[in-house]
Amino acid sequence: MGRSHLTNSIIPESFEFYWQPPLPVYDPAKAKELLAEAGHPNGFDAGEFFCDSSYSNVAEALLNNFAEVGIKSRLRPLERAAFFKAYAEKSLKNIIFGGSGAFGNAATRMEAFYVKGGAYAYGSYPDIDELFQQQAVELDHKKRAAILEKMQRLVHDRSIYAPIWLLGFLNGIGPRVGESGFELIPGFAYTAPYEDITLKGA
Repeated sequence: MGRSHLTNSIIPESFEFYWQPPLPVYDPAKAKELLAEAGHPNGFDAGEFFCDSSYSNVAEALLNNFAEVGIKSRLRPLERAAFFKAYAEKSLKNIIFGGSGAFGNAATRMEAFYVKGGAYAYGSYPDIDELFQQQAVELDHKKRAAILEKMQRLVHDRSIYAPIWLLGFLNGIGPRVGESGFELIPGFAYTAPYEDITLKGA
């Protein structure tokens, strides 16, 4: 319904230093062509596809997209605590459908997913690691922003991740609510701060 934005980035739009990459393109014919160029004209078996079980419905749609171009995979949903434990321990292999609700900025998101030693980083690139260290000590806001944009461009160019969407949460409020608190904190999916919620006529 348009609430989940296709940003083509794993960094939320509301985060400071966010860089908007080119919009994603849905082109199965081109995907098959690229697979053939890579030596897989008939596709390949990608093994198990791990996800938090609460997002199995999304994962099934992704597997259908993979199958359309010849990439075979088997869904392995895990209970949330087990999924994140295995994800952080780097014990999941092949394909992982992950996500994050952690707040911060582009640097904190990249630290967790792109940079050596990151909680969910399965590998890293020395040049990206070096840029991360540079931005961490850069006091000039514009220079730091430029470094973080360069990092995001490198991640996009190397296709380190295949971003799906910025998940949009569907919420509702009743007729007695004056101010709900939704979107008072940019990027926060729920109603907050709770102290700011008002009732009509109260």
